[in-house]
Amino acid sequence: MGKWTPRDIADQTGRTFVVTGANSGLGAEAATALGAAGATVILACRNVDKAGPVAARIGANAEVRRLDLADLSSVREFADGVEQVDVLINNAGVMAVPKSTTVDGFEMQFGTNHLGHFALTGLLLDQIADRVVTMSSAVHRMGSISLDDPNWQRRRYNRWSAYGQSKLANLMFAYELDRRLSASGSSVKSLAAHPGYARTGLQSHTQSVWDHVMVVGNLFGQSAAMGALPELYAATDDSVASGSYIGPDGPFEQRGHPKVVGSSGKSHDRAVAASLWAESERLTGVTYRFGK
Repeated sequence: MGKWTPRDIADQTGRTFVVTGANSGLGAEAATALGAAGATVILACRNVDKAGPVAARIGANAEVRRLDLADLSSVREFADGVEQVDVLINNAGVMAVPKSTTVDGFEMQFGTNHLGHFALTGLLLDQIADRVVTMSSAVHRMGSISLDDPNWQRRRYNRWSAYGQSKLANLMFAYELDRRLSASGSSVKSLAAHPGYARTGLQSHTQSVWDHVMVVGNLFGQSAAMGALPELYAATDDSVASGSYIGPDGPFEQRGHPKVVGSSGKSHDRAVAASLWAESERLTGVTYRFGK
């Protein structure tokens, strides 16, 4: 395969995409590229006002709807309003924020990045015709899943360890969803992607000294448009296999064009993935049903 770019996206006319966190950064770039390819794009955002300019840039085939992944009642309300979708892109996320909790009492990063998207996907699964793409991160390699304390209620909180856990959970969810869809005979695909190091603004909201460190790092990062390529490739290319993980092709997967990449040994632990799935269903109250 040559260097894949948005020019390689096939005509998406007649197809509907839901992109979470599409008001800025990677989500805005992905939504814009999909709209340019003819897709109907639902911008699922907590701050609908900030999503307005992105929708205006896309045009008449863009729609903004409120979705707060840190509030399961908002997730349910959003899902109830979606009748049919071809592709769900679980793009939104928070990174290395101070210790705080979601509306439902989950640690903010695990609750938003993983549990919110887990619930959303489960509630929409019957409406999804083609595939689910879940964004992870190279930082998943730093993560470990604490099944006994995923919400950091007993451990001393570490913002980067919590972020790593949430991104490892995203990746393990994508792999486990692929296995369960396949076992049920479903044609729906589940894929994961990561952007490398992209200048998105996400890095400047940690409310710590890292905000200043990341500003320097951003001088060497790739653009948000380039960072969005892996999720766009995963979301639109018919040749990509379910269960694949897509990232940049450059050194250390920090920048470049999309390709299939590997992931940590922990991400392939099926026993932990199954336990994480069961715990996620328990915490969110969303039970997946396959084979309908």
